[in-house]
Amino acid sequence: MSKRDYYDILGVSRTAEAAEIKSAYRKLAIKFHPDKNPGDKEAEENFKEAAEAYEILSNPEKRSRYDQFGHSGNSASGFGGGGMNMDDIFSQFGDIFGGGNPFESFFGGGGSRGGRRVQKGTNLRIKVKLTLEEIANGIEKKVKVNKQIHCQTCDGSGAKDKSSFHTCNTCGGAGSVRRVTNTILGQMQTTSTCPTCNGEGVEVTAKCTSCKGEGLVRGEETITFNIPAGVSEGMQLSMSGKGNAAARGGVPGDLIILVEEVQHETLKRDGINVIYDLYINFADAALGTSVEIPTIDGKAKIKIEPGTQGGKILRLKGKGIPEVNSYHKGDQLVYINIWTPKAVSSEEREVLEKLKSSANFKPQPGKSEKSFFERIKEYFE
Repeated sequence: MSKRDYYDILGVSRTAEAAEIKSAYRKLAIKFHPDKNPGDKEAEENFKEAAEAYEILSNPEKRSRYDQFGHSGNSASGFGGGGMNMDDIFSQFGDIFGGGNPFESFFGGGGSRGGRRVQKGTNLRIKVKLTLEEIANGIEKKVKVNKQIHCQTCDGSGAKDKSSFHTCNTCGGAGSVRRVTNTILGQMQTTSTCPTCNGEGVEVTAKCTSCKGEGLVRGEETITFNIPAGVSEGMQLSMSGKGNAAARGGVPGDLIILVEEVQHETLKRDGINVIYDLYINFADAALGTSVEIPTIDGKAKIKIEPGTQGGKILRLKGKGIPEVNSYHKGDQLVYINIWTPKAVSSEEREVLEKLKSSANFKPQPGKSEKSFFERIKEYFE
């Protein structure tokens, strides 16, 4: 099933300001929150869907890529926010409700989530070099990424064994503490992260010897992902949960993949079009010929009509690059360049001297001949 438009999910226009997007997400989060809809799978999916939309539209960079390229701008075959779990959502977006346990004031609090702080791993950035052929057709890539992974000895807990940690005495395992302040308006209750356990709800009494209590070690992971056809230099793809791991069972960061184009030997990219400079000699231009030229898909034979002028542009429909997240495909443009010899032999000079005075060799441009500026204008149109 295709993904819904993020603006439609939040019920805002494409020109909505950040405050409007934030308000719309807040209303949906309250409406579909699992504590308010226990056992309702549809509400839970709506809750996750709204969080994914807010993740993209609340970030100016991600929103810009989404506006330009759609879902492929921030995701590609498993990329993006679709893999977010509840802890991920609460840790990233809980602050829009005012800190602490964001849903406590709405749903009574004290549930299994409490106010525990869920740590999030840092994001990783890698560069992927792509040839023009790979960009045109899309490709599956496998890369080895050196990153922080969970310690296998302690399973990421940072504790020596299961008995080496206990519930925080300050917050009772909630991860947050409440304070009541008397004001002229009456008592005001605030919730903040527990200073003793730093919001985790537990304290480690004996550290794991392998990771020194961090819960993380350096390691390698081979990651497979699909690059969609039509990407361009500088485009970034985000793969959720494939960044650095987080300690104590936290949410992993994301893997940011930066696209880098490898220059082709003979073809040049111009947006979704591909340009090829074809050089032919004067005789072939006058008499006509057939030549074989390179394309993204291999070789193609094209016909040069007799009397072809330098600067003529031939268009090979559909031989360019597809647009991201679209069925539209560009063309290959063949620029005709007539090669003029820089040196000639005495025999060649004698022939050229005879031809120079021929009536057919005098420039006689007709109305059908287009000027350089007309050709450029036609190309851009």
